[in-house]
Amino acid sequence: MTISIWKLLIVVLIITLLFGTKKLRTLGSDLGEAIKGFKKAMSDDVPSSHQHADADFETKAITEKSANTQQSIPPEQKNNQKKEQE
Repeated sequence: MTISIWKLLIVVLIITLLFGTKKLRTLGSDLGEAIKGFKKAMSDDVPSSHQHADADFETKAITEKSANTQQSIPPEQKNNQKKEQE
């Protein structure tokens, strides 16, 4: 059993009647945009040195921020937090 051109045309005709040409056109354009976006994302090469600098910057910022917040808490609140945890 082989698939002939006539069978494919009948299937396309049925699908067109079920979904309509506008919905199929929209589906096709959305699929095309998704493929273009995927190819663009795959071709965008970011140097590893650039990624490393970003990671170091974020790590420093988080460390500094957590150190600053620990120093800014008054001793009374620290004692209250310890009591609440127990």
